[in-house]
Amino acid sequence: MSRTRKVLFGATMALYGAIVAAVLLTTELVRVDWQLMLFRPYKQWPEFHAFLDYFVVLGQRAPTAVLVAAWLGWRSWRQRTLRPLLVLATALLLLNATVGAVKIGLGRLGPHYATEVGSAELFAGGDIFPSGHTANAVVTWGILAYLATTPRARRVLSVVAAFFALGVGATTVYLGTHWVSDVLLGWAAGLLILLGLPWCEPVIARTEALVFHWRERLRALAGRPAPGQLPPVARPPLITRAAAAEGPQGATRPSGEGRSGPPGGTGAGGPQTAATGPSHGRMHLPGRGHGLRSECAPLGPGAGSRRPASERPAPQRPAPLGPRGR
Repeated sequence: MSRTRKVLFGATMALYGAIVAAVLLTTELVRVDWQLMLFRPYKQWPEFHAFLDYFVVLGQRAPTAVLVAAWLGWRSWRQRTLRPLLVLATALLLLNATVGAVKIGLGRLGPHYATEVGSAELFAGGDIFPSGHTANAVVTWGILAYLATTPRARRVLSVVAAFFALGVGATTVYLGTHWVSDVLLGWAAGLLILLGLPWCEPVIARTEALVFHWRERLRALAGRPAPGQLPPVARPPLITRAAAAEGPQGATRPSGEGRSGPPGGTGAGGPQTAATGPSHGRMHLPGRGHGLRSECAPLGPGAGSRRPASERPAPQRPAPLGPRGR
């Protein structure tokens, strides 16, 4: 983790503790909570109510988690890695553990269920502090910027995540479902999780390696090749001269059995090649060229010697037709 990130993490942690202490001690922050709640912004600007009812869904855990998980799952499939999905799962697990524990431990009631004006409404069985919508918006949309692969994409996605996080937090105050201090603590809680994710990277890497290890073991047990690996192909055996001279049962024939011509000839009982049948002067052997000389004797009388040109008979030309040829 870089020094800047450590400084930001420490400052956010100090802000988190200051907000919790301000609510516990019922300071000026609690008075601001009551002032905005009694102002009732949703009654001051009712024309925005319908739109903001749908906009606040961008901070709900289930819809946003499914949407972001679908995008990160596609990235994991293309990059052949589980890191994006494991980072999202780790962040959501930390969010549920930390925010849920503080909610249950402090037990604060929401503005619609407040019982005493000016009270912090703590330890009353509620689960409103910190704001889960706000913290979830920070973490879920901030994961996209955290996993960005280029500086430009990281800047753009950081702006998008900040817009959704700030917008969802302000919308909950407008609708009267959260105090201002709830939203402030939700922003701090989500930011702490994003800043602390680099400490979880070694665990994420080991988990990914373990998952891939067990996947390869299951494939090996099933006899399936790994992705990108072709199954082994059986190659035909090499045919040598000795194998070509053998019979169909593998026994070598005697040199003179079944032959009517000279050795290596093409008589009725001569040897046959392994490719197409009788030999025609050349033996086609795998792995060798077709330029081998024939081992068979030339056929026909006088085929072994060539007569000189002076002893060859002159070709007979036909007599020309017409009056001169008579």
